[in-house]
Amino acid sequence: MSIQSQAAKSTATSSTLLQAVFAASLGLFIVGFVGFSHAEAVHNAAHDTRHANAFPCH
Repeated sequence: MSIQSQAAKSTATSSTLLQAVFAASLGLFIVGFVGFSHAEAVHNAAHDTRHANAFPCH
């Protein structure tokens, strides 16, 4: 395996890991902030979507 090919594989792995971490962080933010927010505007904005996905909100 050449150095250039190893660098490309390393970059692809880093990119995949970064995407996975970003997706997990976004998911935790959505569940943690939007799912359990007591702010009326945030609650109402996501209310129907939460119920459609069986996520309890009250």
